[in-house]
Amino acid sequence: MKRKDFFKKVSAGAAAALFPFSNLYSLSEYDSSSPPNKIKSGITISKLDTFVFRNAIFVRIECSEGVAGWGEAGHDYPKLISNLIEEICKPIILGKDPFDTEFLWHQMIFKGEDAGTTGLLLGAIAGIDNALWDLKGKLLNLPVHKLSGGFNIEKVRVYGSFGRGDNPRTRKGPDSMAKTALDFVSQGYKTIKARMQIRQLNVDPDPDDTFEVVKAIRKAVGDQIEIFVDYNNGYTPAKAITLTKKLYENFNIAAVEEPVSYHNYEGLRQVVESVDIPVMAGEHEFNRWQMLDLITIGKADFLNADLIKCGGFSECRKVSFMAHAFDRYIMTHNTRPTLATAASLQLVASIPNAARVQEYAGARPEMGLDKLFENYFEFSDGYLSIPTLPGLGLIVKEKEMVKSKMN
Repeated sequence: MKRKDFFKKVSAGAAAALFPFSNLYSLSEYDSSSPPNKIKSGITISKLDTFVFRNAIFVRIECSEGVAGWGEAGHDYPKLISNLIEEICKPIILGKDPFDTEFLWHQMIFKGEDAGTTGLLLGAIAGIDNALWDLKGKLLNLPVHKLSGGFNIEKVRVYGSFGRGDNPRTRKGPDSMAKTALDFVSQGYKTIKARMQIRQLNVDPDPDDTFEVVKAIRKAVGDQIEIFVDYNNGYTPAKAITLTKKLYENFNIAAVEEPVSYHNYEGLRQVVESVDIPVMAGEHEFNRWQMLDLITIGKADFLNADLIKCGGFSECRKVSFMAHAFDRYIMTHNTRPTLATAASLQLVASIPNAARVQEYAGARPEMGLDKLFENYFEFSDGYLSIPTLPGLGLIVKEKEMVKSKMN
């Protein structure tokens, strides 16, 4: 079926009443050989390609109508994730209906579960799932947040996120971190997050200049800017509690993130119950089951769901509504400037419990990804506008994508 024929086959009855648009999913094609009421779109997934870069993986899914959707996968170990997509996920989705995203998601995770239901497999599934949502939006001429149920959000306030670096030789000190913070404030950000990047291999570092870093940042940006501090799993519970109280009392920080190892939910709960500011966590939880433990055991105040790590739009949407039942907010974890940001914005615009400020590390031109897209997001006075183009909202330069990818 060609794209123009697909649009001609729109039902003029109930479907038109539900979706008053000119190009709708066809509800008239029933498969008589299948169980009663099984509906088919008449569209199939015909092609899947991965585009591996040094710091990003993009997935392109084309359907029988000649329309393609693009998504971003987890960026760690890009070649391994690309292999998982090709060996586990691709055979499952080829020839299938792209509108069956829930069915395909569960097929991929449970048929591939020996590859791990956390980590790389979920990063691979995320790339495919995000691309399928982009494809569905393009087929129906709707942005993803409208397709999944919009929450009447047109723009979202974002916070500038920046880190010290993991390399001891180039790790930023207090003055350098303060300069970066001031750069974000000069762009219009009213909230910033300083990532200490301590990690589990250096828990309770000695010497530890976190206090001096936050002191320098507060002095540079003034008293009106909201400061978050991400310990990046850097402390034992007792140390995290003591330091957080000290930073709050001296510099009025607004929240801390991942104060203890992401494996230690009991320790996280101790911190949550001992400090007077919100505690955020969730970037290392890769599915709804881990997120449930994070809520019920760890008691995190804000969940940092990552749409290229935690199974993509479909899974993060389920996590969001589960969190809503527990009065928890979603503050998407997002340090990637292109399709990951697009998917995050589409989620934020379609849920009732999006936090008032979301992570955004800026356009990050040093990553060299901006040349792969024809458009970008509207940023003004600390806010990002929700993309309104069909799908996720970014237009890919496909020739440039092919030319620039790693061999």
